[in-house]
Amino acid sequence: MTDAGQGLAELHTHLGGSVASDIMWSLAHEQGIALPVKDYWEFDALVTVSDPRGVQGLDELDRIYHWTELIQSSPLAVERSVHAAIGGAYRSQGITTLELRFNPMKRNRGGERDLDHIILAAIRGLDRAGLEYPQVRAGLILMMDRTFDRRLNEIIVEKAIRWASRGVVGVDIAGPRPGGARYDYTQLGPLVEAAREAGLGVTIHVGEEGGDMGREEIGEVVEVLRPDRIGHGILAASDPELMRAIRELGIVLEICPTSNLLTKALPDESALRETIRTFVEHGVPFTIATDGPEMMRTHLRDELELLRRIGALDEDEIREANARGHASAFPRATPGVRSLLLHGPGRATGET
Repeated sequence: MTDAGQGLAELHTHLGGSVASDIMWSLAHEQGIALPVKDYWEFDALVTVSDPRGVQGLDELDRIYHWTELIQSSPLAVERSVHAAIGGAYRSQGITTLELRFNPMKRNRGGERDLDHIILAAIRGLDRAGLEYPQVRAGLILMMDRTFDRRLNEIIVEKAIRWASRGVVGVDIAGPRPGGARYDYTQLGPLVEAAREAGLGVTIHVGEEGGDMGREEIGEVVEVLRPDRIGHGILAASDPELMRAIRELGIVLEICPTSNLLTKALPDESALRETIRTFVEHGVPFTIATDGPEMMRTHLRDELELLRRIGALDEDEIREANARGHASAFPRATPGVRSLLLHGPGRATGET
């Protein structure tokens, strides 16, 4: 299905959804976190999309993330989670290009933990995995949040810039829309530009759900932010002009098939097939990912097999999407820009 020598590429997976339940169970107990359940299998259902019918939208998914983020809210837990996610991806799936994204402010207990300590813990996990699995090219993406005010998101970008020389490769934004209203992505313009000027990649969660409002948000992101990649972006399939703009700008969509089915962003496999075929026919570049293999109870090879089975992609198209994943991964900072990164924006510590 893919070139054996190259391995698989996974660019869209959340740290909170990428760690096996048994490891999360142990981390919770090691930290003395009070869980609402006492049985392991009830816990497994708590931190995964355990119902094969999925969840009732992204709000219900956010409630699952609440628990995984809480359990990962310490330097020890973050380090072990990053290490486990990278090692597990290589051992079980042969993934050799992997980017893990997470919001460090959702793992510092509202300021109780120092933000730099959380990020450095993730970097230690990255470094440990690099020693054990040198075949894997891995990087960290720091996430802003749509519920945060501008200053909090600004701090996250500053931290991403500060630690770019240590394995932070990009920035993103996700999270629920405040009040369910359309999110104003234009306010992120200066933050995205600062990240881009520092050599970081930019990916934006948008166009996963929301109908006309979601399509308008994609249009705004494409026109104003011009990211390197878009997380999901499936609503663009119903707008030929939007697909043309995405294609001409070379923006790569990160498609997460099973996740979109489980959250009802796509109603069924027929809609998934139609969406993927529309992108293929309009020349929209995309790669395939899981969104979080453990939480979604899937793996990257399962995603590729699903697309092959339903006729969404043939073998050559699967290889092309995987190759695009390797090519579209954000580069780690080079020694030539390290001085700029260390002496530029983002010197503040312990702010949140």
